Amino acid sequence: MSYEAALSRAWSELESFIEDKVVSVRLLSDEYSIELKNKRVLSLPGSVPTKDYISILILHYLKKKLVGLPFVTGEWISFKQLEGGLGYYPAFKKRVIEPILRKYGLNPKAILEVVERFGAKRIQAGDLGVLLEPFDGVPVLITLWRGNEEFGPEANILFDKSIKDIFYTEDVVILAEFIVHNI
Repeated sequence: MSYEAALSRAWSELESFIEDKVVSVRLLSDEYSIELKNKRVLSLPGSVPTKDYISILILHYLKKKLVGLPFVTGEWISFKQLEGGLGYYPAFKKRVIEPILRKYGLNPKAILEVVERFGAKRIQAGDLGVLLEPFDGVPVLITLWRGNEEFGPEANILFDKSIKDIFYTEDVVILAEFIVHNI
């Protein structure tokens, strides 16, 4: 499905849920305005139109939020455990895991900047774990392991199991990429 078709479908799915003409959503530390009448998603405060793939992600999240987000389970799953995730994992690794390693593999503590910038939390996971909530009610865990003389550094990104009931697998890829490119 092209972005245009997916975007059109997402807008039509929202029409029955939104009574207000404008709704806002937070993604990482940014606020977005969703204008149902004009079918626009704008990044605030500058009212800059978002790219289609980010708009689709935000609209899918908003639809679930309006009907009621699932409860956070506290059970972490890898991308491979999502529907179709195993087959798509090599591309996910290249687009998400490898950029994390390039940025933080040699200096895992540098990821702690995310804690302040995005209201994330440092948690006990791997050698260094950071828990952030890119959307309200959507926790994501980034875990880093230092390398040694035998093995190189490793990284992973895990999702609360409830993400299966919020996003399509393709949305999870976009969300993870968005996170990685903004941390």
